[in-house]
Amino acid sequence: MIVVVGLSHRSAPLEVRETLAVQRERVGEAALRIREEAGLAEAMLLSTCNRVEVYGRAEEPKATAVVEALCRAHAREPRELEAHLYKLEGEEAVRHAFRVAASLDSMVIGEPQILGQVKEAYERAEAAGALGSVLNALRSRSLAAAKRARTETGIGRNAVSISSVAVELARKIFGELRARNVLLVGAGKMSELAARHLVDGGARATVLGGRTLERAAELAAALGGRALPLESLRDELRRAEIVISGTGAPGLVIHRADVESALSSRGGRPLFLIDIAVPRDVDPEVGQLSGVFLYDLDDLKSVAEANLRERRKEAAAAEALVAEEVSEFLSWRRSLDAVPLLVELRRRGDQIRKAELEKAKRRLGPLSAQQEEALDAVTTAIVNKLLHPPTVVLKELAKDGNASAEVGFIRRLLGL
Repeated sequence: MIVVVGLSHRSAPLEVRETLAVQRERVGEAALRIREEAGLAEAMLLSTCNRVEVYGRAEEPKATAVVEALCRAHAREPRELEAHLYKLEGEEAVRHAFRVAASLDSMVIGEPQILGQVKEAYERAEAAGALGSVLNALRSRSLAAAKRARTETGIGRNAVSISSVAVELARKIFGELRARNVLLVGAGKMSELAARHLVDGGARATVLGGRTLERAAELAAALGGRALPLESLRDELRRAEIVISGTGAPGLVIHRADVESALSSRGGRPLFLIDIAVPRDVDPEVGQLSGVFLYDLDDLKSVAEANLRERRKEAAAAEALVAEEVSEFLSWRRSLDAVPLLVELRRRGDQIRKAELEKAKRRLGPLSAQQEEALDAVTTAIVNKLLHPPTVVLKELAKDGNASAEVGFIRRLLGL
């Protein structure tokens, strides 16, 4: 039986989630410890900013034992977390594992980070010796389903973060980002994130600092670019194709006159300005100038929200795909219940056949090689024909999910 115990952004606030968080370097050893303390056959621990979950396998229900082991590892009482924890077993646990890997349970549907986080959690559990054949199969099938969901549906298309939307819009305007000049006015976190995406696409960055160049120099070094004082604004506007401004200044930083001055020597090249400051850095009138594209924070949010709505529409297709993959995995798991009995039935049948054949040979006396071969063939055929009906029935029971309930009775019936 597969079990999942945990909490996520859906069931617990950040202050609760962070109390159970485990450093990525330690999730393997943590999974091994929980496996041993909870009496699991296998275990994996997934710890991200939005969820902490234990995936396990056991021969009997173990959710309560997992909760106790998880709480003990963090010096918490189970009653403190009871309202936030979910305990899933069997089919529910499998479906949850597939949906998490496919980012259908993420805060932002279709976000790509969770797939890598799940993969790493399994790898660390495996390296620690906490993983076995069943969770290994769950890993393979859930990750494959997640990749199918991303390639065969649109859940990963259309940017939904502010920084990603900025990059998406830049690509729509300029196409290829390689060798484009990006100008950062101010060195805020959101500006940095958007700039990193652009630089990863091959753009070149220049950072303008305000009262001090120290922070601008640090960011420029991290981006492989250069840092200049804010007084260089007009000169840099002439060179830049993409401008990201987020200074946090109390008033406008980029005025209409600044942009008009730059346009006169740009040779008609388009200028894309992204104003992510509150209050705004860029004079709204700049957007009226020919060849200038200006987006402020509200514009970017509107695009992000529209994109998120599109992802939600695609989520239905992804859910259907994941449901199909879950069904196939569960069918495979159920078929395993019948395998040991089928193997034992075949072994027992052949054992009886050989014993009776030896008795017959002693009664018959010396036989030629041809006669022995004929006896062996006919007795094997008899056993195969006798075992064919129960073999077919057992396989059908496994497909229907009833093998577990019937295996005990069949064992007693056949004296196995």
